[in-house]
Amino acid sequence: MPHVDKRTPRTRAAHLGPERRRPSVLDAARAIAVDQGIGAVTIGAVAKEMGVTRPVVYSCFSDRVEMVEALLERESSALLWSVISALRSSGVAEDPEKAFVDGFRALLVGAAEHPEAWMLLLSGEPDPALSARFREARAHVREQSTAWIGPAMERWWQTPDLERKLPVLIELFMSSCESAVRSLLDDDNDWAPDDLGELVGKAVHRALRDA
Repeated sequence: MPHVDKRTPRTRAAHLGPERRRPSVLDAARAIAVDQGIGAVTIGAVAKEMGVTRPVVYSCFSDRVEMVEALLERESSALLWSVISALRSSGVAEDPEKAFVDGFRALLVGAAEHPEAWMLLLSGEPDPALSARFREARAHVREQSTAWIGPAMERWWQTPDLERKLPVLIELFMSSCESAVRSLLDDDNDWAPDDLGELVGKAVHRALRDA
């Protein structure tokens, strides 16, 4: 009787070119980073997460460093655009309180749509690459925030000594953005993006108005 091999054959990955597969590889890398930390992101770990062989991952990225850099670039760019879009969406409102409420709502809706990306960048993990990306993104958001909030405060309230106060107020605004996102993503909080955006937006509006 001929021998019958009863072993289950290894599942072959669907044939996709490297460029088409790269987003899936980065999604798997992000899931690992959020769950275990950026240090756990390796070629082998990503291959296991995807259920493919290492050569499949290597066809997309030459090594771990390139893969992690691509991940951080993708996530930080997406979140940066989300924050800037939130700022721009609020800049069209003439009512000051509505402007801040609309902006924080837009920010938190974006965070709710991309929670893993925010969790990755707000994890506070002491990884040099991650910390550097976060600082770069934060610096760009600070620049955009200053360009919007400074003229708005002058137009709305003619804030005295604004040039001296503005750096402190921008830092307050930035910290409020980060705290709002952290609160939204905290499992112990039951805030919806719109409700939390209204709460924080009104609080920040009062702080800047009374400065």
